[in-house]
Amino acid sequence: MILVRVDDLAFAEVDAIIRPADATLDPVTTTAARLDRQAGARFAEQRKIQQALVPGAAVVTGAGELPAKFMVHAVIQSAEQSATSDTVRRALVSAWQRAAQWQLATIAMPLIGAGAGQLPVEEAARLLRDTLDESRRASGFPASVVVMVERDTDRAEIELIVGRPGPA
Repeated sequence: MILVRVDDLAFAEVDAIIRPADATLDPVTTTAARLDRQAGARFAEQRKIQQALVPGAAVVTGAGELPAKFMVHAVIQSAEQSATSDTVRRALVSAWQRAAQWQLATIAMPLIGAGAGQLPVEEAARLLRDTLDESRRASGFPASVVVMVERDTDRAEIELIVGRPGPA
């Protein structure tokens, strides 16, 4: 089950936060940029990389000054490639694999792939539901996922979608 709450990711007391990123781990949404500021200078150091990652990858770093223990960066785009349904799906699958490897049972996240210039909310929510279902069947991780949104209307829309049964 996926819970959807109106809340601030920066205050989530979870094992990890999944954060949408570009190939250099820079934020790709205003929510991610705000999260980065709240995580502080230590987080900025923790997310430095030697070379750009490919869209669809996911990596784990510390979470800086946030109460979460770790940050899982889901790489959904690069300078050359915009976020697509495929890159978001692959990044979510990679994020769930990292969650299993690191035994991250509790996850908080925004709706990965939704936002200005990205996927429609319904498509992003469907990708979340379907990839999480596959991950839980394969590894049992994560045990708990909370999608944090800014408005009640977003919460209601996403709840309707993630509550629907996935493909058989």
